[in-house]
Amino acid sequence: MKQLRAIGIGIIIWILGVSIYTVSYYIPILEDQELQANIVLSLGILPIVWFGAKLYYRKKSTIKGYWLGLAFFLTAAVLDALITVPYLIVPNGGTYYDFFTAFGFWLIGIEFIIMTTVHWYTKVQSKRNVTSYL
Repeated sequence: MKQLRAIGIGIIIWILGVSIYTVSYYIPILEDQELQANIVLSLGILPIVWFGAKLYYRKKSTIKGYWLGLAFFLTAAVLDALITVPYLIVPNGGTYYDFFTAFGFWLIGIEFIIMTTVHWYTKVQSKRNVTSYL
């Protein structure tokens, strides 16, 4: 795996995810804006991670999707610990503990891994199997 490439794409995914989360606060649909932001992020992150995996696999990497998803998620978690929590969560009364034990955080982590794994099986592994038969 090209670590710098995975981390770079992970940073782009994180930036887009934080942007989606933040923008969703300015479009009031539900009374609970926190729940609304989490729902929007959970749905919005799916195509972003898929696109990130697509970008990564353009260079014919051999890494399985699970490991790529884990790299994306760990990159996002580190950036959350360094930037999101101290600048967005703590000033609004939250804590690191609240953020990292929230169900939504782990749901999104599972989404990262599932999306990259599904992408790998459907787009990368399936091409390898087809070309090996030709």
